[in-house]
Amino acid sequence: MIHARTIDSLTLDNYQRAARVILANHLVTRSYPDRIALPLLRRWATELREDLAELFGYRLEVTETTARLFPVLDRLDSGRPARTPGDRLFDRRRYAYLSLALAALGRAGDQITLSELADQVASYATRVDGLELSTDRAADRDAFVDAVAWLGARGALTLADGDAGGWAADPEAGEALYDIDRAVVFAIFRPPRVLQHLRSVRGLFEDESDSGPGVSTPQARAADARRVRRALVERPVVYAQELSESERVQLGTEKVVAEVELLTGLRAERRAEGVALIDTSGRLSDVRFPSTGTLAQVALLLVGEIADLVLDIDNPVERRHRPAPASTLIGALDEAIPESTVFTPLVISADPTAAQDDSDQAASEESGEVEQEPGYPVVPISWIRETVQALTDRYGSTFAAQWQADVPGLTREVLALLERLHLVEPLAAEDETGSGGTVSDPGLLILPALARYRGAVVTVRTRAKSELFASATALGDHAYPAQKGS
Repeated sequence: MIHARTIDSLTLDNYQRAARVILANHLVTRSYPDRIALPLLRRWATELREDLAELFGYRLEVTETTARLFPVLDRLDSGRPARTPGDRLFDRRRYAYLSLALAALGRAGDQITLSELADQVASYATRVDGLELSTDRAADRDAFVDAVAWLGARGALTLADGDAGGWAADPEAGEALYDIDRAVVFAIFRPPRVLQHLRSVRGLFEDESDSGPGVSTPQARAADARRVRRALVERPVVYAQELSESERVQLGTEKVVAEVELLTGLRAERRAEGVALIDTSGRLSDVRFPSTGTLAQVALLLVGEIADLVLDIDNPVERRHRPAPASTLIGALDEAIPESTVFTPLVISADPTAAQDDSDQAASEESGEVEQEPGYPVVPISWIRETVQALTDRYGSTFAAQWQADVPGLTREVLALLERLHLVEPLAAEDETGSGGTVSDPGLLILPALARYRGAVVTVRTRAKSELFASATALGDHAYPAQKGS
């Protein structure tokens, strides 16, 4: 029995809040994500440690200065990338600088200057083909400062003196001194297996050998249930078609979903296509939707336009089957593993059943043995671009200034947000006439959860004629698309 069932109702909300914090952040320090998170987790450390292990197979370590959750990886997910303080996605260079900075800090003392850290990272970078950190280049300095800021936000580094921005502008005139929290540095990077022992990223996946196709034992069913619970808290939507047959059985079990609801305090919303946890607290989701801000509001308006198009019975849209999950990301990562760093005597081979399962799945689909899911609506990307342009023409005066002049960029970011929420899925463009021929308009697959947000309405606030200056709130947020019935 999980501890959440025995906790007094008056304190259950406090316990559920602690569970949401660690599930959302995985790393909690004295300052990250806020100063009340770590004391909250320390209060419930014992109960959380046992419940997370029982329900998800996760390991929780709590010390005086950190709380670190070690999740189990069932699949690769690119939906939670590192971001700069300005909310831009990390690129390959920033990830590389971040990794090398962690290596340098692990060997450093209690303090380090920004220039010293940059010199060490630059030295390490010379050992990596295609990577360089030159403090003479502004782009390299900016990328390095973004990596340092990421560490600073999590408490691994604390600014003691100086200014990183001044160093980034002119490394000869600016400087910054940082205190190093070694406990946080060591907690950030703790892979489940030694990376030098892996030839494939599949070695980082969970190896539950007691489960597999056609296996139905108590141990196999328990493993399936843990995978389903992990999917519920890690994915915005769990579509039944993304799961194996035995996992779909567990997803349909009331007990499995109810246990996640009890631990997190969230409500599960069931549909024929799958299940989603609805987070009204804002403490589990890394992306709030619907929300304020230009991107979220344009996304909600676009959802309404898409729903109207799909539901128009007079002009039916094309429908296609959802393509099988691609393994190209795994292949690309495996190809990038430098052979010179792999310690062959202790190498861990990739799960031999994984590749076999993939080939068996493909063969079954070709032979028609696997039941095909219903076709999903497809909307042309050209229609999406035209619709976002029309929304900009109509409501552009209420958008943030950077998006008013960059409608193509706004379109890309809005689609990225909807894809991250598992509401749409891009389809690759098709070459209709062979190599060098005409490439057809790529489509956007509309997934079922999008229908939850249809029916957006807009209220545009206008400034009264007698009002000399608009309020700060009105200046920042004129258009308010809202979801009906929620």
